[in-house]
Amino acid sequence: MTRPTHLARHRQAAVVGIHALPFSRNIGTTERHGGALAILGALADAGLSVRDVDGMFRYVWESTTEMEMARILGVPNLKMFGEIDYGGGAGAPTVGLAALAIESGLADVVVVWRSRNRSSGGRPWASQLQATGQDQFERPYGLVRPVDGMALHARYWIHKYGWTPEVTGRVAVTQRQHAQRNPAAMMRKPLSMDDYLGSRMIADPLRLFDCCLETDGAMAMVLTSAERARDLDVVPVHVTGFAMGSGPQMTAMTFYYGEELGRTPNRWVAPELWRNTGLAPRDIDVVQLYDAFTPQIPLAFEEYGFCGEGEAPAYMAEGRNPPYNTSGGGLSEAYVHGFNLLVEGVRQVRGSSTSQVENVRHCLVTSGNVVPTGAIVFSKEPW
Repeated sequence: MTRPTHLARHRQAAVVGIHALPFSRNIGTTERHGGALAILGALADAGLSVRDVDGMFRYVWESTTEMEMARILGVPNLKMFGEIDYGGGAGAPTVGLAALAIESGLADVVVVWRSRNRSSGGRPWASQLQATGQDQFERPYGLVRPVDGMALHARYWIHKYGWTPEVTGRVAVTQRQHAQRNPAAMMRKPLSMDDYLGSRMIADPLRLFDCCLETDGAMAMVLTSAERARDLDVVPVHVTGFAMGSGPQMTAMTFYYGEELGRTPNRWVAPELWRNTGLAPRDIDVVQLYDAFTPQIPLAFEEYGFCGEGEAPAYMAEGRNPPYNTSGGGLSEAYVHGFNLLVEGVRQVRGSSTSQVENVRHCLVTSGNVVPTGAIVFSKEPW
């Protein structure tokens, strides 16, 4: 693999620490405390301390700011800090910005985290009394929950490509099989296609098992330079590149107003990602695809170029796709705005996944594709 020459990247970033608190329906602590514990665990995994940290990046939707977290932990000084918006679209971009801070030399040890009490904390839309902005044109007409917006997209894909329930059912069943091997997964009971087809409708055509879990969880990741990583007692996971994108006329969750109905921001992210990494879909050994809902998986395989438009159902049925969402993903392990997909991507490259793929060189991790989004590639070897 040749180092991309079009980017001003002076040194490579590597993930050197990860940590996750046990997933639950009620974690029993605040998001602030959970985030702090996750960060301390990730630093311990890396063999570093809070005094080494000089950068922090977070999701905008994180309830604790970088400054609050730095103060709680006792970080001496933050030379780089920032945040990315759009919920599930923020995962890969947040880690990507942390990597850029390392690569540019503006920071040496950067922490990224996500702490979210979604299960015990309630639904953000349940108490909203007034719809403003984009919401005023959608929520009064029934597009209240994320699943409502996704259901309309799914209906369109069924109409255009002839998707059957088995297309999305295969996703749910496959990821549950992965979760059964994962002691940390919340859903480990076997799931058959009959179970899937017999589950209740949530927003037609999406059934119960088409939807991600509601989870309390806290996870963190530590990055430093590949050079410094060599001095640590860890298996470094190198950041080969990342990309972000929105596409034209973006409206989060419903994006029905763009140039082409049914296409997501992945279409704009993918070519930038492959250009930035110098890789192609054929180079990827395992993928972690954002999965708030099952239809996002076949669509991601198409939009990232693993198969052609409309070909994903046959591509996946024939087993030509790389293994995906090997921890169980948002559907069966936990839903923490996709951060568990990033951590699982690191585990796959390290060789420590509970559903380990052999000889992993490159792992693709994507973020939520119904909002402005991004993707990142983790690699075993440096440039």
